[in-house]
Amino acid sequence: MKDLSVLNIKGENVGKITLNELVWGIEPNDAVLYDAITLARNNARQGTASTKTRSEVSGGGRKPWRQKGTGRARQGSTRAPHWPGGGVVFGPTPRSFAKKMNKKERRLALKSALSYKVIESELIVIDNFNMETNKTKDALKALENLKATKKVLLVVDELTDNIILATRNIKEVVLLEASEINTYDIIAADNMIITEKAVKQIEEVLV
Repeated sequence: MKDLSVLNIKGENVGKITLNELVWGIEPNDAVLYDAITLARNNARQGTASTKTRSEVSGGGRKPWRQKGTGRARQGSTRAPHWPGGGVVFGPTPRSFAKKMNKKERRLALKSALSYKVIESELIVIDNFNMETNKTKDALKALENLKATKKVLLVVDELTDNIILATRNIKEVVLLEASEINTYDIIAADNMIITEKAVKQIEEVLV
């Protein structure tokens, strides 16, 4: 596995790191990645959309007019689907959109997502992301130094108050601990910034 440069928050090269090929250098499996992303999006759905059928809408118990002799079409209820205020045909009802995925597939999807970040040169390894202040402008300056100005996934080994406060108002930044990383957030990010310790923590779990 090739070495990657390690930067500090000023964007200066301060060393190198060798990534584990079993985590960061596999042949990505697009089919499993697709399933993992679909699972994440489906599991985020509430599934609370609801409509009432003609049997659930209140009213309509009386026949609106007699069957014959009026010259009008026969009708049995004012809550039939073609009436204003009637029931809905084949409308949505509350349900779960959740999907399942076995552990091996989840791990393969995560490794595939991490490998894509290396293949596409979207992985930035830093020595640490220790913020001296909790100011958003300082976090923005650090991201600018690292040339990560688009949607960023920031993975740290430990969350601190300064990091949380400095990044929480930046719309394009998702902040996670190494133990919280997931396939969807990795793929959705244009750049992934990760600390050296977080790299080691991920490798310990996935190797």
